[in-house]
Amino acid sequence: MSERKVLQKYYPPDFDPSKITRSKGPKPAGPKQQTVRLMAPFSMKCLNCGEFIYKGRKFNARKENSQEKYYDISIFRFYIRCTRCSSEITFKTDPKNMDYTCEKGAIRNFEPWRIAKEEEETEEERLNRLEEEENESAMEKLETKTLDSKREMQIADALDDIRTRNARNERVDEEEIMGKLAEVKDAATLERERQEKEDEEAARKAFRTEDDTFVRRVVDEEDAPKAAATPAAETGGPATAKIPSFKKTVKRKRDLGAALGIKKKKTLV
Repeated sequence: MSERKVLQKYYPPDFDPSKITRSKGPKPAGPKQQTVRLMAPFSMKCLNCGEFIYKGRKFNARKENSQEKYYDISIFRFYIRCTRCSSEITFKTDPKNMDYTCEKGAIRNFEPWRIAKEEEETEEERLNRLEEEENESAMEKLETKTLDSKREMQIADALDDIRTRNARNERVDEEEIMGKLAEVKDAATLERERQEKEDEEAARKAFRTEDDTFVRRVVDEEDAPKAAATPAAETGGPATAKIPSFKKTVKRKRDLGAALGIKKKKTLV
């Protein structure tokens, strides 16, 4: 059985190692790059073709040192290719926020939890805000103080008015109020009685003559025969209405034989 690996190599008799030339090109300029295997740290969209690259997809990337530092932490840059159009996408590390930032070739997808985290006020921002408030100008402070004093004076005046009104209401006597209500009620009663008397006087003048007798109705000549035909006019007493009777009456049958020329035989009995 032959060996799988050759331990000796064949050199021809005319082999001259001095004739072998190795081309040495110029060294690449810029920072040193190395090929690494990584996964996409965030979901992104390619700006060239619109391809979506999800978080965790594996790439053969080129890694280089961007010569930037956050305190003593170096910032690295990575180069990957779009899976659809092979355009170059660049992103780098962000040690300040413990995240990655997209530089070129793609945009980061919307991530609400990341935006909410960025909106939170950091300790440095809070210190800067407090320093700005302390450095506020003296005129602005004086204006704010004047407005506050005016507002306090208005509130104090309103409270004094409320207290005065409450004290006035407490001093009011209940008997005095009831007396005034009674006077108003008596005045209304007197006015109503006076109005009723005036109405009675007007009615008396309308339905009585000068000699204090009631006005009677004058009967016209056309209505006189009708009035004479009534039982009351004849008897001089009140008219009595006819009382209806509900007694059952037997209707007599008509003799239709005579109309048809039929003669009935006389009974012998």
